Amino acid sequence: MATFLLFLLTSLRLVINASTLSACSNCGDSAVPYPLSTNEDCGDKRYKVYCNNGNLEFLSATGIYYRILKIDPSANKLVISPPTILKNTCYSSDLFKGGLLLDESLPFNISTHNTVMLFNCSDNILQSPLNCSSNSICRQFEEKVEEGIGCIGTLCCHYLKDSAMNSHKIRARVGSCTAYTCLVGFKPDDPLENWNYGIELQWFPPN
Repeated sequence: MATFLLFLLTSLRLVINASTLSACSNCGDSAVPYPLSTNEDCGDKRYKVYCNNGNLEFLSATGIYYRILKIDPSANKLVISPPTILKNTCYSSDLFKGGLLLDESLPFNISTHNTVMLFNCSDNILQSPLNCSSNSICRQFEEKVEEGIGCIGTLCCHYLKDSAMNSHKIRARVGSCTAYTCLVGFKPDDPLENWNYGIELQWFPPN
């Protein structure tokens, strides 16, 4: 009987410890569900995110922090904020780091639910299978969104980031396209006021 009770107590202690270590405490108003980890004592350190001044953020491979807007642990997905387009320019705030680049050794990638708009592009972009026509949704962004005003008159395009494309980067660079933004779950008939700005990342679940 004593041996059985000791077994139960040991098992209970292991369950409590596992529960304690499974999820991190909130970052400001944001929950940090497992396996995401803000420190060494919780979550899975391969799924590192950062709590900076009460804001939950994702760190790119080039050292840029992007604010996390939404997390869906049941779908293994999170949404980060796109870079800002600097005022009175057509440059993304991450331009001089080459845009968004994910560390390929980590279990995150860019999902196929992202529609990317590129701005201030060189003519070389026309060789790519993107929509760079006058009907591209990037024209609406330039004309109707304050952040896009600096890009009016430049060559712009949009595309759905599908599985055939590199799932670890959205490139921005001088000599190609110097600015971008992104929509999650965009549908062609969505009115501009319903656009959902963000970059959706997905993660492979822990083994």
